[in-house]
Amino acid sequence: MISKERAVELVESLLARERPTWAWARLIPKLAVHHVEERSVGWLVHWSSAEYVRNPDRPTNLLGGPYLVDRQDGSIHFVPGTAWTEDWEELYLRQVKGIRAPDPLAAAVRRIADSVGTAAAMQHLRTQAPRMSLQEAKAYVTIIRDGNQPPEELASLTRAPDPWDPGTIETLAGPVP
Repeated sequence: MISKERAVELVESLLARERPTWAWARLIPKLAVHHVEERSVGWLVHWSSAEYVRNPDRPTNLLGGPYLVDRQDGSIHFVPGTAWTEDWEELYLRQVKGIRAPDPLAAAVRRIADSVGTAAAMQHLRTQAPRMSLQEAKAYVTIIRDGNQPPEELASLTRAPDPWDPGTIETLAGPVP
């Protein structure tokens, strides 16, 4: 379990290692952590120029990050700004940890398949997930009926497409030993 203090240490260490490699590093004399938020998956560590930390009212200062420090393993991740929606933590769990939320249609499809039959379950599924082809719907219902979870390729078709592609969460460092 990574503490708040350890999360700050990890980000400060990463910034010290990485800053010299940035093309614009000579323009920023020093970087510093200015705010830390606790989240369910870890710590959001906001960093900026040391000048900003000293004088946050100055309008020309750089604001950086935040970086997410994973609570469990201390790995550090950059979450693109376009991903800062209510469900960015779910995006993190899916992209980085390989954990996905339960398929919202699976329980209803299983109930319909068990009570009315496969054809009715497929019809319900295709009504709710119109991007799914007949073959995909049949495979989905068969998998659900057999008591399994559908693979991500099928489950993703049951979710509405995201009009604002949040991009990929990038792992910058870690996990730490």
